[in-house]
Amino acid sequence: MRARFQAIIAGRVQGVAFRFFAQHVANMLGVTGWVRNRYDGRVEIVAEGDKDRLEQFLTELRKGPRLARVEEVEIIWEQFKDEFQDFYIKP
Repeated sequence: MRARFQAIIAGRVQGVAFRFFAQHVANMLGVTGWVRNRYDGRVEIVAEGDKDRLEQFLTELRKGPRLARVEEVEIIWEQFKDEFQDFYIKP
């Protein structure tokens, strides 16, 4: 089953290579979408793919890279749209 989510990740997630970490993990799992820093200090991710791969992606996002400290992950599951070709870092 294919799915999509939007996630807002809070904690020490900016300035610790979180976006690059998310892109690397997404590419390893075959997940498409994007990641970006928000002005409020959180990170936002929109991702699409197989539901089990998205669950694995979320597990890794909750851990984050070595220097990150993830405190909260808000997730909104959405209908799959097949909108992306790859996973990229959005400015």
